Amino acid sequence: MNGDQQSDSLTESRAQLWEALDECDETRAIAVVRRALGTAEPKRLHDMDLSSAEQMRAAGERVLLELIAPAQKRVGLAWAANEITVAQEHAATAISERCVAAVADATAPALFGPFTGRVLVACVDGEWHALPALLMSEVLRMRGWRVDYLGAQVPTEYLVSHVRRTRAQAVLLSSSIPTLLPGAHNAITSLQSVGVPVLAGGAAFGPQGRYARMMRAEWAADARGAAALLGQNLAGPGEHAPRLPDLDLPHLGDQEYTMIHRTRTQLVKQTLADVEEGFPEMRDYSEYQRERTVEDIDFIVGYLATAVYVDDPGLFTRFIAWTADILAARGVPPRCLLPALDSLLAQLKDFPRAVGILHQGRDRLDPPPAARHT
Repeated sequence: MNGDQQSDSLTESRAQLWEALDECDETRAIAVVRRALGTAEPKRLHDMDLSSAEQMRAAGERVLLELIAPAQKRVGLAWAANEITVAQEHAATAISERCVAAVADATAPALFGPFTGRVLVACVDGEWHALPALLMSEVLRMRGWRVDYLGAQVPTEYLVSHVRRTRAQAVLLSSSIPTLLPGAHNAITSLQSVGVPVLAGGAAFGPQGRYARMMRAEWAADARGAAALLGQNLAGPGEHAPRLPDLDLPHLGDQEYTMIHRTRTQLVKQTLADVEEGFPEMRDYSEYQRERTVEDIDFIVGYLATAVYVDDPGLFTRFIAWTADILAARGVPPRCLLPALDSLLAQLKDFPRAVGILHQGRDRLDPPPAARHT
């Protein structure tokens, strides 16, 4: 089989898997994955003279990362574009997890011999999107690691306790939600305090892992990158007392993040009142519409606080742009976000970093006249 034929084979499998996920057909999805395991061998496989076990492990890794992972990414994009419902997205994710289990079951006979080492893989506290961490776990298993996969939403104290009990050589933390970064930072420093290196991964940690590096964690763009880092025999930082966040992020000394975080409920309440005053028609909203409005305002405040935490306006403007696209796909004018931003600007007028971030978010929705003509 040549490389082009393999690519064509996997391309067809991707289309078939997407169709199965779109129709919530678990049986067909697993059948697609099982068929792909027989054809998803790496390029020049037969020229490499690999053992049958190595071939199976390589095929399994490719199915995980080049078939299941892209299909699940497409699920997320389809939800964002309002092409599938939340229920369909949840069903598709559950089926993807079953597909990962099918790969693990099929490749289990090829996993034998001494372990390379022991690692812990988990999602940070509050993170429910566990599939990336699950994919990571299975890739590492296929590469000879003993993996303790703890799944979604793991409190930091449980991570530290498990590391102490098992003497894991590294912890891989996954998060896709940027508002969880302060908690992730606490997890990183707490784990490093017991002498274990931490690898961070997922969209929450920013473009090229910039926020992970701010927090003195290693970063990997994907499962293969993480496996390569682990192969370098990362040295732990040595046991020491957990450090305060402002040692990594000195800008936290201005207390802006602390004040916004502490008054989040009040900020949301006042912003809702200001938006209602500016849009009297909100008084006729259904209970469901009102709940979604409160939820949207809470997200805005949460992302603002996190942008202040890492001192990066880009985190907030990316969220605003993403939210605008979500609203547009659902027929809601993105400019409806402006009253909420204006309310927060008034409430936080004494917080210069927050004000600067809010202005950049506002400009993303309503560019100044000069910017519109460039």
